[in-house]
This record gives sequence, C-alpha cells and structure tokens, in this order.
Amino acid sequence: MESFSYTEVPDIRAAVAAGQRGGRYIAGGTTLVDLMRETVERPGTLVDIARLPLTGISPAPDGGLRIGALVRMADAAADPRVRSAFPVVSEALELSASAQLRNMATIGGNIMQRTRCPYFRDVTARCNKREPGSGCAALDGYNRGHAILGGSEACVATHPSDVAVAFAALEAVVRLQGPSGERTLPFAGFHLRPGSTPDREQALRPGELITAVEIPALPPPARSGYLKVRDRQSYEFALTSAAVALQIQGGVIRAAKVAAGGVGTVPWKLPAVEQHLLGRRPSDALWAEAAQRAADGARPLRHNGFKVELLKRTVERQLRVVGGTR
Repeated sequence: MESFSYTEVPDIRAAVAAGQRGGRYIAGGTTLVDLMRETVERPGTLVDIARLPLTGISPAPDGGLRIGALVRMADAAADPRVRSAFPVVSEALELSASAQLRNMATIGGNIMQRTRCPYFRDVTARCNKREPGSGCAALDGYNRGHAILGGSEACVATHPSDVAVAFAALEAVVRLQGPSGERTLPFAGFHLRPGSTPDREQALRPGELITAVEIPALPPPARSGYLKVRDRQSYEFALTSAAVALQIQGGVIRAAKVAAGGVGTVPWKLPAVEQHLLGRRPSDALWAEAAQRAADGARPLRHNGFKVELLKRTVERQLRVVGGTR
C-alpha cells in the first residue's frame, strides 16, 4: 500500500468539494482497501464519508423505497420494507458476500465496486481498466469467469455486484449530489460498458457523490426473487444470476422485469425476455421460450461458452420460481 492523506468530512457539501479536488470517497472500504493493499488503486487522498446522514430507508414519492447510499448491506437486507416489497433485493444482498462484509459494506459502495477479474487485480498483467492502452490479458488468457455480453476488444471483465442486478431489473434510479447540485440517473445508465474506455466504469461527474438508490413501486400483486449460480455455495461470485419480478393478474403477466448477472460487463437487463412474457399466460413452455432469449447477442470466449446455456437455464428456473405455472 502506498502513502495517502486522509480527511473526514462533516457534511455532503464538504464531501463534494473534497471529491472535486480528486479525493476518493470511502465508507465501508471493503473493496477499496483491498485494492490499495494490492496497489491496484493508489488514491492520493481518502475522503471518509461514513458519518454523513445517508443511512436511512424511507418511502419514495411514487410508493417505492429510497435506500441511502450509506445503508449497510446487512441492514438493507433485513429491513422489513425491503423484504416485503422487494424480496429480489434482500435475496441478492444476502447472497452477495460473507456476513462480516455485509455488516461493513454499503449500498453505494456495492454498486461502485470494481471487477473481480484476476488480470485487473494482478499488477503485472495487461489490463486496460487499470492501465489504459496496455491491452486485455483475458482475451487470450484464461477467461472462464468473464463476460459473454457487453464486452469489447478492450475489456471483457464482468461486473461483480449482485444487488446491482436486482436494481437493474427493477429499473431503479441513482440519486447524486455534485458541484452543480442534485441529479438523478436511471440505473441502466449508471454503469458504462467498456467500449474503448474500460477505465471509465460509471457515468459520474467529477466530485459527484451517490446519496441514495430509489426503487420504483411494483404494481400489485407483484412477486420477485433472485437466483445466483456459483461454483460453491459459500462466499463466491456468480457464474450466472437472474433477478426476476412479475405481476400476474387475472392469469396473465401484466409486468415483467428481468436482469442477469455474472455474464455481462454491466448488470444486464433482458428486455427481449420481458417482452416475450407480457400479455401471456404463465406456463412451463412460456418460461422456457422466454429464457431462450436471455443470451441474445452473446459472444462467448474460449473458456466460457458454457455460460450461454447456463444463463438460459438460470433465467428459466427463476421465472418458474417467481411466476409458477397457472
């Protein structure tokens, strides 16, 4: 770990000012500190925002929920309002990490976390995320855990967050505070695909601070859930995952929200699956048909072709679990 300066800020205005000067925000620190130890991240200044008043969970104007950026993952997962209205969020959080990490890590930090690509974390390897223009060792290296959707010639690293997949499915909004004031950003536009600039991962402006994630209300009687497929049941990142929310009324699917994780360079929304479900009657055949569209546009690499079929099966299984057959 290299030397750095540290400052604790008393309010959001001071945090934004420090961020504008190049400071890196830190709260739980469960990702950033690890990367600093490995010299992958080398911030000159850490800005401690842990004491800012961003720890609440409250109703959103449309009847949904607003989750403060500094709410701990464990607290969000256990909150009765989250568990009742958005089981997909609480399940994604509980499957995200060990209990110790969930007690420290924050919602804002979770959606900001960086990839678990081993080449990114190996400072001797080529990585365009870490050192733009150096190349991508995963393209011709061992790439079993890498993305089949959203990759480019510059990067094929997956986004690691589970709850971000749930937020993407639910079409959440990220609330930001920056030098120019407040703004909101649709979750679908928050994470950036690598393209030719994989080192730029979020659509944040200099100095901007995440203040909350806002989840819109689901139309009743909606059901939701999260499925994570991994190599082992204990703390592990997803090979594939599926976040599903369905409103079934009068025996017909009136609303469908589906996203996938472990397969994309960003949390991957599945509009083709959603569209295939709308206006249809639930059945085993429908779940299978819709899931076939989950891997549309996939570009598997040498070692991860299995993810194409695994993604389809993961989505089909979770559609059946959430929607049942009627």
